Amino acid sequence: MIFLGCTEYEIITQEEAEALDIFDLVMNLSKEELEELSEDALEEFLLKTKTDSLEELMERAYNRGLQEILEKTLAKPWQGEDFIPGKLGGTWNSIMREDPKSFNILIAEQDSSTNAVVNNMLDYLIDYDVIRKDWVPHVASYEIIIDEDEEFPLVVIYTLRDDLYWSYYNSDTKIKVTSDDVIFWYNEIEGDPECQSSGYYGQFLLMADGSEAHIDIKKIDDLRFSFHFPRLMADPLLFTNRNFGPKHLYEPAKLSGGAQGVRDIFNVSVDPKTIPSMGEWFLTEYSPGQRLVYRRNPDYWRKDIDGNSIPYIEENIARIIPDENTQLLLFREGRTETYGLRPEDLDSLVNRNDGTYTVFNAEGALTASFWTFNQNPQNNRSAFYEWFTQKEFRQAMSCLLNRDRINAQVYRGLAEPKLNLFPEPNPFYNSEIKLQYLYNPVRAKELLASIGIMQDNRGIMRDSKNRPVEFSLSIRSDSTINTDIASIIRDELSKIGITVNIRVLDFQKQVEQIFTTYDWESMLMGLSGSQIFPTQGSNVWPSSANLHLWYPHQPSPATEWEARIDYLYNEGSFTIDKEKAKIIWDEFQSIILEQCPMIYLMRPRGFWALRNRWDFTNVYYDNIKGTEMSYIFLKRDYE
Repeated sequence: MIFLGCTEYEIITQEEAEALDIFDLVMNLSKEELEELSEDALEEFLLKTKTDSLEELMERAYNRGLQEILEKTLAKPWQGEDFIPGKLGGTWNSIMREDPKSFNILIAEQDSSTNAVVNNMLDYLIDYDVIRKDWVPHVASYEIIIDEDEEFPLVVIYTLRDDLYWSYYNSDTKIKVTSDDVIFWYNEIEGDPECQSSGYYGQFLLMADGSEAHIDIKKIDDLRFSFHFPRLMADPLLFTNRNFGPKHLYEPAKLSGGAQGVRDIFNVSVDPKTIPSMGEWFLTEYSPGQRLVYRRNPDYWRKDIDGNSIPYIEENIARIIPDENTQLLLFREGRTETYGLRPEDLDSLVNRNDGTYTVFNAEGALTASFWTFNQNPQNNRSAFYEWFTQKEFRQAMSCLLNRDRINAQVYRGLAEPKLNLFPEPNPFYNSEIKLQYLYNPVRAKELLASIGIMQDNRGIMRDSKNRPVEFSLSIRSDSTINTDIASIIRDELSKIGITVNIRVLDFQKQVEQIFTTYDWESMLMGLSGSQIFPTQGSNVWPSSANLHLWYPHQPSPATEWEARIDYLYNEGSFTIDKEKAKIIWDEFQSIILEQCPMIYLMRPRGFWALRNRWDFTNVYYDNIKGTEMSYIFLKRDYE
């Protein structure tokens, strides 16, 4: 008897069909669920799939599913290729998850939606070439001068391009970008603690004698300025690379209203056309809850070999659509250009592609979302504070995080656990330094028992004061993946008598809890940045930093291990010798993975769909740069 295989459309035998059915079943079950199969059922599965063990069966099932997906998608990582000239024209239709909170550059530091908007109108001094592993000029070139006999032994000199302007939409007004803009932003915005900029802490270095010293900025001329370091640093360009705002607008706002005046400028009620741009786009329209409209900036400095400023696209219309299912519907209807696939979208968009789009694939993400626990002493009267501040509790939570189940049920086997702190491209990545607290409920119980938390005669976990262990887990309302992961966490913890209450919050509320109220218990979230450099995270790892999530803005390190992390981060930043630096960063990674302040989740493969009306020549997608579409243009036969 023969069967027509529905997926591959080929003639297969009954035995092969039965094996495929088993592989499909395995893809949708966790390892624990498979282990609960009867011996007879498991033996039948192994016999029909010609495998020798449960582990081999799972591996073959996942590999088969992955291979099918990869064969139907396009892998195109950027490997340093040059971009060909394109043609001008076209409208780009995109999605934003939520309204921006402001159009203000300072506000953008703490609001991702605002950041997404203002970054279209700004630019960075330099860029990092991940292929060459070197910094390359962007809006400025650079020079590094080292003289250990000087008061400032390290000086970085930047020279701005001579064709940079603060331009206004549909206006002849153009104000030249000068070193005064950068210096004002560094000194008066980032450098003023009243402005509460995340860049403030990065301006100070801990000296060898324990004192603090400031990285100064000085004007050389209208296009040149220099950063002066009081001691040598390993990555001075990382510390000095930045974007900045127009002095001619932010300075009057500060003079008249102080730090609050700075935060108030360019709120969402202003006419977007009054906001100048030195970036690729002008913001020309904002309809709250509906859309933003951008127009191409013809004065943008970056040009192709034919002299045309990029982007080639004339207009970008960004609809505000919080719901992920609505985003998917709009893409399927052809009303948006791209879509980032969730695991549950793979079957409908990959296996049932209507031919109007192409799905790209990328290796597993370099970073991951994480589960973290509030250790802020403002909550020191709460039971959860007593639990969360003990490393054994956090380690136990990591031992209850069923990563195999999350991979099977949430990511369809297309992810892997993030067990290392640094990703592979980081020069101090060490494959041998990895998380030791993997899924093991027995070990979790032992860790909890070591701090006086044990099950009562009804199976409920209670602490030494006889309080039941119960806490909340906050997640964003716009992520079905986080919802699914949170449900698995709740279920796994319930098996040993711990109650988890899931709290679904909108993003702005979550930001408020992180930066202002600190009234959360545990949380699933993620941070931008891939930590290709070990010194990335200056606003996360130091105990005084504003994104030291579990307890930010510490006046002094709250624990011995955090004091050690402060020391190692500082020393690693100043250690140029690679061998000595490796010793420092090895210990840094080991401590964080041992203390579990942030328990990393999964590194999913990326899948991204793009409409076929666009020329793919200049389009790339990978796990380092993400989507590279700077030079995208319409196909020649599209208007």
